[in-house]
Parts: sequence; C-alpha cells; structure tokens
Amino acid sequence: QVQLVESGGGSVQTGGSLRLSCVASGYTFSSACMGWFRQVPGKEREGVAVIYSDVAGTYYADYADSVKGRFAISQDNAKNTLYLQMNSLKPEDTAMYYCAARPYVTSCSRSAGFGYWGRGTQVTVSS
Repeated sequence: QVQLVESGGGSVQTGGSLRLSCVASGYTFSSACMGWFRQVPGKEREGVAVIYSDVAGTYYADYADSVKGRFAISQDNAKNTLYLQMNSLKPEDTAMYYCAARPYVTSCSRSAGFGYWGRGTQVTVSS
C-alpha cells in the first residue's frame, strides 16, 4: 500500500532554513503528482507546493504566493523522496507540514484531490 513518511521538521528562528523530506513507497513515485501542505490548528489546510511531470517528462512546480521565492520543492526518483527546502522562514510558516501523493497523473495543482497523506512533521519558527 502507499506510504508516505515525512521528516526534517523542527524549531528554528526567523530567517532560518529547514529541509523537509518525504519517503514514498507503494506506487511508481516518478509517475505521481507530489505535494506539500500545511495546517495550523483551527485553520484550513494550505497547499504549499506541488510538483509533477507531464508525458514528455518535463517537471512543473506550483507554489503558494506566501512561499514563492523562499521555498523549493524537488524530488529524487532514485530515492523515492520528495523534498521541500524552506529558506527565510517566518513565524507565519509555523504549521504541521504534510506530504501528499496523487499517483499516475500527468497534470496537477495545489487544489487537486490528493488521495494519500503522510502523518506530518511539525515546523516551528520563532521570532
């Protein structure tokens, strides 16, 4: 079955960096749309970034406006691992971050339905 396991969260000060990782199994990793989402208690879940490839193998990424220029999503197909490099972190980035997968698609967006989710990793940014 599909499994997603996140790691890399932690506590940092404003302006710091973290890299989140998500190891995937149970499906063809390179053929999925992968995404990072975050949620703060009492607020709606936010799509942070997604990455996918089209039928020609060209990769595309889409970011929330709040993280553009600071976060970068990437994946290593040989390691079945998704990453989220987070730089210039702000207190408003504090949230539980979730990895999500939408297998066997060639287009995707942050508002698409993702059927598989990890358990999350906490990111806390202090001022």
